Amino acid sequence: MSIQTGPAVMAQFLPQSPFVTKLGIVADTLDAPEVRLRMPWDPSNITIADMVHGGAIAALADVTVMAAAWAQAEVPGSLRGVTVSMTINYLAPARATDLIGLGRVLRQGRSLVSCEVDIVTPAGEAVAKAIATYKVG
Repeated sequence: MSIQTGPAVMAQFLPQSPFVTKLGIVADTLDAPEVRLRMPWDPSNITIADMVHGGAIAALADVTVMAAAWAQAEVPGSLRGVTVSMTINYLAPARATDLIGLGRVLRQGRSLVSCEVDIVTPAGEAVAKAIATYKVG
C-alpha cells in the first residue's frame, strides 16, 4: 500500500471539487514551502465593470490555504480538513486579470496549521493578503 503525500492528495482533489472547477482554479505548484494556485479571469466573477468580486478572491485565498496546509501534512487514514478561521485584507482592485494565490505555512501543529496567502496579479501586483488556520484530519 502506497502512502500518499499531501501534495498528491491536493493534485487529486482540486480537479474533482465542483466549486474549485466552477472558479477554474488550477494548481501550478503544490509542493512545500510555497504553493501556487491560479484562478483565470472570468467575466462571471465580477462585481461591477471589470472588477473581480471580493468573494471570488476570498475563495481563491481559502483554496490556497487548504493546499498550503496539506503541502507538508501527514496524510491521515480518513481524509478530512476544514478552514477554521480566515481574515482577508483587500489591498487593491483586481481588474480583468487572472489571479494567483501564493500560500505558505507559518506554523504546523499536530492538526492545526497556520497559513498566509498572498493574492497577486500575474505581474506580481498585490491584491489581497489572508491569514488563516486550517485543521487537517
